[in-house]
Amino acid sequence: MLKGFKDFIMRGNVIDLAVGVVIGAAFTAIVTSFSDNIINPLIASLGGADFSGLGVHIISGNDATFVDFGALITAVINFLLIAAVVYFIIVAPMNKLDEAQKRRKGVTEDAPAPTEQELLAEIRDLLANQKGTRQL
Repeated sequence: MLKGFKDFIMRGNVIDLAVGVVIGAAFTAIVTSFSDNIINPLIASLGGADFSGLGVHIISGNDATFVDFGALITAVINFLLIAAVVYFIIVAPMNKLDEAQKRRKGVTEDAPAPTEQELLAEIRDLLANQKGTRQL
């Protein structure tokens, strides 16, 4: 049982995922700091960035029943910033690097995989040819 767990943990996918989570957490801290310390002051200088008024009290006067849409908007902005940073700093350059390495190695685009019907037709033809050669 422990051997199976060890094999699972040592697979490349799990290690890559763990590294991705750690890097994602680090980028989250960086982007949150960027949005809090650069983006929000810029928005505030243009007319305000206080989203705290964007909410509704379900029960008037009870702060525990406050639905805070401003926090949701801030979280969406942070998510979009994080996604943009990860894409433009990690994903896009890695795709370009991967394409350049494939070109340098001479790897071409793979031909599209044959469809199921094409494979079945090929099997049918091979079986017909085998049957025909055995009779001769």
